[in-house]
Amino acid sequence: NTSLRQSMPSVSAEAKGLAKDLLAFVDASPTPFQVVSVVASRLTNAGFVELKEIDNWAAGGLVQKNGKYFFSRDGSTIVAFAVGGAYEAGNGFKIIGAHTDSPVLKVKPASKKTAQGYIQVAVECYGGGLWHTWFDRELSIAGSVIVEKDDGSFVRELVHIKRPLLRIPNLCIHLQTADERSKFEVNKESHLVPLLAMADAALNKTAEAAGSVADPRHGNEFIGIIAAELGCKTSAIKDFDLTLFDTQPGQCWGASEEFVSAPRLDNQVHCFTSMEALIEHCKELGTDEGVNIIALFDHEEVGSESTHGAGSPIIRDIIERVGDCMNAGSGGELQKVSVQKSFIISADVAHAVHPNYASKHEANHSPLLNGGTVIKTNNNQRYATNAVTGFVVRELARRADVQVKIQEFCVRNDCPCGSTIGPMVSALTGIRTVDVGIPSLSMHSIRETIGTEDVLNSLKLFISFFRNFRALDDACHF
Repeated sequence: NTSLRQSMPSVSAEAKGLAKDLLAFVDASPTPFQVVSVVASRLTNAGFVELKEIDNWAAGGLVQKNGKYFFSRDGSTIVAFAVGGAYEAGNGFKIIGAHTDSPVLKVKPASKKTAQGYIQVAVECYGGGLWHTWFDRELSIAGSVIVEKDDGSFVRELVHIKRPLLRIPNLCIHLQTADERSKFEVNKESHLVPLLAMADAALNKTAEAAGSVADPRHGNEFIGIIAAELGCKTSAIKDFDLTLFDTQPGQCWGASEEFVSAPRLDNQVHCFTSMEALIEHCKELGTDEGVNIIALFDHEEVGSESTHGAGSPIIRDIIERVGDCMNAGSGGELQKVSVQKSFIISADVAHAVHPNYASKHEANHSPLLNGGTVIKTNNNQRYATNAVTGFVVRELARRADVQVKIQEFCVRNDCPCGSTIGPMVSALTGIRTVDVGIPSLSMHSIRETIGTEDVLNSLKLFISFFRNFRALDDACHF
């Protein structure tokens, strides 16, 4: 037994500590709205200043060298940036892009539903989830709610109900046919409707007790729970964007705690590591000659085509607006120069090889958990990586202060390939882009798994990017 334990790979205390910080981040962020709120809070604590997109940054002198800033759009996308103390007009932008959303069940605009004596909540599938993993879980509700105040104004408030409220029960094996037992097929409309309560008039008095009339689109019990959580009348709730989530906290597990499992690791893990890398890099901002950016987008799981997805002009906007603030009226020509000196890391989880389905991976491109960050390549442009951008990441890993491990992924020719924000933002901006990510098992399950050491590896790679990209780029004559 002693020799077996000694042969097990060790996990550093630093990696375990960072993984537990990640889990606290994920547990506090059941929806993109909470992701943005948590990131904004951490940035503020690190000295970043919030900007509003409706303000004139240039005229107000709001952006300066050595400055650290952030802004959000629609409450579910956030962009943070730091201007180097040695920045000069025409210098480049170092950008890490990730996404705040995950495949989930979202409450429908009219959610009121009863069946066979049960109160249910009608939901819509968002993204491409492994929906069978949502059965027999203690679920709850979180998101954003539009509330009318006593003075007639309207505000958006976040709600995060941590106690279990909902459950989607499986059908017992005894009531299934042999064919149904052999394959678990989910009808997304009829089988994924969660239970909330018994439809007993004596038990459903929330709206009446509150002395107000709830929105007829939704059940009184459901609206009453939200109102109680927010401390308002049910009639004050005018609309919402609410998501179901698994109430079970994330966990580190395994013989050496070498695995991390939690909901929404795709892609909150890279929201977390990019945020931490930017905060760490800003401790040495004075000699930086560029602008360092993290852009955490909503709606990646459904195509990114929205006002605040990666298909929007957000990255172009930030380059132009910072350029206007810092280039002293030098005009668009220098901004075009900046674009050619810039680089984007598109960070999204990668497919680790599954020991029970190893044939799904090509032998030379089979990333392992705890094996390091994966460079994702697809010559059909499902990923943005090319020979130059892939080389840049490998060299940044080599130049890091500590060892940063790199793996490679290319999908089999007989398998479909997913995509990321990488090709989209590259095409929209004309900026060199690479696709990378932490390897993951159970991608798009209600609970996904990554390697404990890979979280720290990702952080170190991103820090090296912010610190070393400019010198590396100057040494590349192509």
